[in-house]
Amino acid sequence: MTAVTARRRSGTAVRESLLIAVARNSIAIAVAVLFVLPFVFVILMSFMTSDQALTSNLWPTTWHPENFLDIFRKFPMFDYLVNTVVYVALATGFMLLSSVPAAYALAKLRWRGENAVFIVIICMMMLPPQVVTVPLYLMWSNAGLTGTLWPLILPMLAGDAFSIFLLRQFLLTIPDAVVDAARIDGCGEWQVLLRVVVPMARPGIAATAIFQFFYAWNDYYGPLLYTSENQSNWTLSIALSQFKQLHHVEWNLVMAATLIVMVPVVIVFFLAQKAFVQGVTLTGVK
Repeated sequence: MTAVTARRRSGTAVRESLLIAVARNSIAIAVAVLFVLPFVFVILMSFMTSDQALTSNLWPTTWHPENFLDIFRKFPMFDYLVNTVVYVALATGFMLLSSVPAAYALAKLRWRGENAVFIVIICMMMLPPQVVTVPLYLMWSNAGLTGTLWPLILPMLAGDAFSIFLLRQFLLTIPDAVVDAARIDGCGEWQVLLRVVVPMARPGIAATAIFQFFYAWNDYYGPLLYTSENQSNWTLSIALSQFKQLHHVEWNLVMAATLIVMVPVVIVFFLAQKAFVQGVTLTGVK
């Protein structure tokens, strides 16, 4: 009887602790449910038939995974996926190649005009991109690059204002004593940057790269502006909007295409979640 009573008390204690945990985190649970429900709705509808997707039934009566194959059969989604990957990879790589040295110069070097340049970068962050759309479009049109993704990729070689700002704030958290010690040991500025600063700044660099990845992957305005007339260079964002117009009745295929566009972003975020959160957190320590 003693063992049975102990088990009952143990079970009661577990249930009480579970109820207490649910009560304490009720708001977080409610918010999480609100965020998860749309994703669940998209996933379920992507496995429905076209007729069932227009009904009020939320659960598929029959499952149709072939919807994901129909997307690639009816629309060249694979080509648009390749275009998006090329755009994301080159834009992110070029951004890091130019923004990391610029942030290092603003954070760890002392030179005349440093504060003025930093103020200009802050002003560039506040400048709406629509303000410079017309002159930039004319410039790239005269260069013969409209209809391609190069007008969106090549500017990353000059750096990105937000990325430079974010990296600078992170590099300020690296002690100056470490940088000075490397200089005393005979390292030049490039050696200090590549051998000392970059390894210590990996979380910040990862966070900045993820921000750029998300922006480029979801970018709609830029590809629409430069590649709307050249279908072979479309990205997934434009293809998805056109897919909705071409298949506005087949909501199951629209949701399946939406899920294909969403999945890589979700996977990248969860794989790099630790570095992303660490980079954003340490950037604001100063």
